[in-house]
Amino acid sequence: MAISTLEMRILEENSEYLGVSKLMLMENAGREVANFCRKILGKRKAKVLVVAGSGNNGGDGFVAARYLARNYKVSVYLLTRPSEIKTSEAKRNWEILEKMKLTVELHYRYDFQSFKRLVENADLIIDAIFGTGVKGVIREPYRTIIEYLNSSGKPIVAVDVPSGLNPDTGEVHGIAVRASYTVTFHHAKKGLEKGKEYTGKIEVVDIGIPRDAELIAGPGDVIAVLKPRKAYAKKGDFGRILIIGGSKEYSGAPALAALSAMRTGADIVVVAAPSSVADVIRSFSPTLIVKKLSRENLVEEDVETLLALSEKADSIVLGPGLGLGEETRNAVFSYLSQVNKKPLVIDADALKIIADKMELVSGKPVVLTPHAGEFRILFNMNVPRNLADRMELVKSRAMENKVTILLKGHEDIVSDGEKVKVNYTGNPGMTVGGTGDVLTGILATFLAWSNNPFFSASAAAYVNGAAGDLAVKDLGFHITALDVVNRIPLVLRNFDIEAKP
Repeated sequence: MAISTLEMRILEENSEYLGVSKLMLMENAGREVANFCRKILGKRKAKVLVVAGSGNNGGDGFVAARYLARNYKVSVYLLTRPSEIKTSEAKRNWEILEKMKLTVELHYRYDFQSFKRLVENADLIIDAIFGTGVKGVIREPYRTIIEYLNSSGKPIVAVDVPSGLNPDTGEVHGIAVRASYTVTFHHAKKGLEKGKEYTGKIEVVDIGIPRDAELIAGPGDVIAVLKPRKAYAKKGDFGRILIIGGSKEYSGAPALAALSAMRTGADIVVVAAPSSVADVIRSFSPTLIVKKLSRENLVEEDVETLLALSEKADSIVLGPGLGLGEETRNAVFSYLSQVNKKPLVIDADALKIIADKMELVSGKPVVLTPHAGEFRILFNMNVPRNLADRMELVKSRAMENKVTILLKGHEDIVSDGEKVKVNYTGNPGMTVGGTGDVLTGILATFLAWSNNPFFSASAAAYVNGAAGDLAVKDLGFHITALDVVNRIPLVLRNFDIEAKP
């Protein structure tokens, strides 16, 4: 099994959420690199050179140096100033090395001649320059350093990924380390298979990431779908959401979905609603844009309008409060048969409508968000109580229908037919009406940002439940869906990213 760098980052963040810190993962990674190097070097006296960058790859190299210093003469060549080390974990391990003056020789003022002497004297070199953190074409002095390492004829052990090799695509960023061995963590990275001429022999090692980190929805999933805020961002850059919902009987559901999308961070939310409820929905907030449709309920005559609105949307919600009348059903069928393959959340009444027409959504970037009753209508199956059985059932139905499913419940379950996750945030106070609509709005925003149904559904389940947990913490089991909406920013502000200019 090979994974992407994004998937690895999700695992690292979710591991920390479970209590296995990144510092612990770095410790395990560096120790495993050292153990591998010992197998190569044996008991003979040998000189090891660690060439390190300023990120976590360098941090892994620092840990490996500490372990190897018990048996070998170790030098570490840091290619930046110590003050430029980027992460707290790497900095912590560099500070440990600074105190090991008797066993580790440190260099951090770049001088090519001194670097050459260290390479010439080394019996083994550890490449801890970039790893998965490579970005863009390799510049100086890194290019010259990698060129010299490649020409040295010395055995090189790459930490996680040979520096300069794209970990996801296997492309080379101008130049890459030609390693004799690559010690990669948890799972092989996708680019290693295509970059075999650079990887040498690949060794996959366990660094202590719990299996649960792969199976839970957690902070890592949120980080995977967030969009950094650029200084010169303009209106529309953070998502245009179209919500199609409402009927003569229901106005609250589409309004809640729209308000939660705004609170999540969408720039523009348009609600397309029947004439009977459009003004009511508009009255919920001046931030909402409401397009009044032609009749009291959704009808086929509105489909042309919906398709035009969909062209401008980054993601679409279909279903909240829509109703189940015959004309509405026909309108839904007509719309789904014509709408382009944009990310789509199908919720509430729309789920019941498509139960016999799953071919309209199969193979598209669609997330279905049923609760147990809607799941039974969709697939003619009861949801089992046993968690493992539920996970397997959701996964099999997602695979069979080529969609992503988010089954709402005491534990939310998400699957795209290949992967499956469980979300544990949330509480019994969220049985109040409307919290599912809040989830839908969060999900629509994440879909607009990431265009990834599985990651978006996992992240939305986590955020919705966490907002509900904050609401109950503040108010007890006496909340409304609006209380959940208003706490979405309190959850997400911990993840806010302002992009560098």
